[in-house]
Amino acid sequence: MGNITLASRLRLAIAGLALWSSITSVSSAADWQAVQEEVRSGNFDQALATLEPLLNDRDEAAQRRARALAAQVLHLRGEEHFRQTRIAEAIADFERELKLQPSVAAEHWQLGIAYYYAGEFEKGARQFELHQTVNPQDVENAAWHFLCIARVADGSLERARSKLIAVTRDQRVPMMKVQEMFAGKATVDDVLQTGKAAGETAKFYADLYAGLYYEAIDQKDDSLRHMKLAAENPAARDNYMGDVARVHATLRERMPRH
Repeated sequence: MGNITLASRLRLAIAGLALWSSITSVSSAADWQAVQEEVRSGNFDQALATLEPLLNDRDEAAQRRARALAAQVLHLRGEEHFRQTRIAEAIADFERELKLQPSVAAEHWQLGIAYYYAGEFEKGARQFELHQTVNPQDVENAAWHFLCIARVADGSLERARSKLIAVTRDQRVPMMKVQEMFAGKATVDDVLQTGKAAGETAKFYADLYAGLYYEAIDQKDDSLRHMKLAAENPAARDNYMGDVARVHATLRERMPRH
């Protein structure tokens, strides 16, 4: 899965705004400039309000630009909603993003993760199946698909294993060991030891997916312990999967403990 930081996403969005403001008509250049400043300051609500009247512009080229820019802003705001554990709001922004830019639907693994935390496991499974069409050698995608299949209405670990997306060439350590763990061919300790031996980033992913696997097998205390370790790892800083670890820990700590 992608690991583009928020700062990088902001730079890309602003660069796109700057380019389009240089080629659009004089009458709308001020709008593009305003949106650029609003995105730079993180004022996504106002950026979208500025773009809203342009989404149905009679000039088709201007309308396409406005829709593409609004989709970028919705993505950024959706990610921020997710970071703040506003899962329903994140989903609403991501889904509207895809209505404006349906061509990026297969890329949108963030929506699948948001569906998981909303308990919309069937939608999550479908989203990860779609993502697999553009990212077939990603163990993370296979793992999230497993997690959703295990928790759908008629789901189980056995069914999830039978439908585990086959991945053979994810070169990131410890991802192939994570794949084996979800397949039932390696233990959690195997994953943790592999991650620990390969440095902070590998240890981060080992704890993250150990925590998620423990949740799948209903070992809640072990799950939360490893998610907290992942969230506290320096490799989790300014990292969307680090945000996932933090959101997971926050949401699960809010749940009643038995």
